[in-house]
Order: sequence, then C-alpha cells, then structure tokens
Amino acid sequence: MSNEVLLERRGRVLLITLNRPDARNAVNLAVAEQLASALDSLDSDESLSVGVLTGAGKGFSAGMDLKAFVAGERPHVGDRGFAGITRRAADKPLIAAIEGFAVAGGLEIALSCDLIVAAGDARLGIAEVKRGLVAAAGALIRLPKRIPYHAAMELALTGEFIDGARAHQLGLVNRATEPGKALDTALELAEQIAQNAPLALKASKQIVSQAQNWDEQEAWRRQDEISAPAMSSEDAREGATAFAEKRAPEWRGR
Repeated sequence: MSNEVLLERRGRVLLITLNRPDARNAVNLAVAEQLASALDSLDSDESLSVGVLTGAGKGFSAGMDLKAFVAGERPHVGDRGFAGITRRAADKPLIAAIEGFAVAGGLEIALSCDLIVAAGDARLGIAEVKRGLVAAAGALIRLPKRIPYHAAMELALTGEFIDGARAHQLGLVNRATEPGKALDTALELAEQIAQNAPLALKASKQIVSQAQNWDEQEAWRRQDEISAPAMSSEDAREGATAFAEKRAPEWRGR
C-alpha cells in the first residue's frame, strides 16, 4: 500500500501528514482510508494525547480529487465520512496546521479538527459552487457556527478565498503565523496540550464540541455524565497531589 498518509510519533503527539504533494494533497479513496486508520491509531494508543494534521509540499489540501470523482471514486470511509474524518474525527484533540492552501474539501478537513493554525498568507475557502458542487462535507454546517453569518454566507456563495490572517480575525483560525511556521506552532500547541491529563482532555473536548447542541438542562446532565469518570480518576487525585507537592504530575490515563 502506498504511503498517502504519513505518521510520525513525537512524544505524546502524533503527526499525521497528507502525502500527495504532486496532486496538491487531493483526497482519493486511499487518502481517506489511511487518514481514517491514522485517527483509529491516535484514539487507540494510550501513549498518545494529541494529533497534528498537516500536508506535504506546498499546501494542506485542495480537497477532493476531481479526476477520481469523475471516474466514479468516492473518498468516504464508513461513519467517518469524506476523507475519513469530516463526519467523525478523533476522540482526542486534533490540530490542523495549514501552509499554502486549505480549500474546498481541504478546508472541510481542517474544520473537522479542534484547533487550526495557519500561515498568514495561506488561502482558505470553499470553491465548490464554482464547480457545480456543494460543500457538503461539513463546511456549510460548521462555518456559520464559528464565524459571523454573513462572512460564512459570502464564502459559501462566492467561492472566493480568504487568507490566514483574515481567518484569524474572524476566529476561524486559532493562531496565524509567519509563512513556513504553521507546523512548528501547531506542534508547540500540541505539546502544551499533551502535558495535561488524557482523560480530562478527552472529556473536555467532548463537552465543548457537543454543548452548543444542548439546552441548558441537558447540558448540565450531559456534562456530569461525561466529566464524572475523569473527576473520579487516579489522574484527578494525582493532579491534586502533584499541585500540593509542587511537582509535575505523572498521568496514567486512568
């Protein structure tokens, strides 16, 4: 099997790289299947806390491989959806690191991540309407929840791009960097996150990502259900003990 997606462990961080630079990291079925497998590996490995997703070469991803699409290929994987990520990503925190471009389905992959770091000159957008298509892999659902309504509508209807600096102003990007620094910054952010307790990270991600769909009564109930295992874990006791003893905690993920 070709290496359409590369994996590299960096301590408790898993670096995942889309590896079709000659095709602008466009997503075919092989990419989708291998990315889904990478997310499975991230979630199943207790020694990993965070994933960083980036693209090889000059950009993050140009989205769906249109040549493969015309030939009848559909780059969807089970309940994970397009690219093996857009309908169900990782249970653990995932950071997108964007250089060059993240457009069409490429932006939808980035929107499936929990945080986004982008170079200030990177191009982001959904150009599907210019190809007679619809950005139906999450962008039209997620963008209005993350940036102002009219900004989301402009991106959806014009198919034009914004740069990473503008995306940062809109709140779509967590950190805008100098060109060439997005991956380094994303890895630094991942290391900061990875210092924290694994169970608490997973529970916190789940609550933040789902809370906007709950009414207040349901929110308190669901938060209690999700947070209870972390709050009563060995790691919770270790965190309190380490704080009292003025030392770094030693997490065990239980």
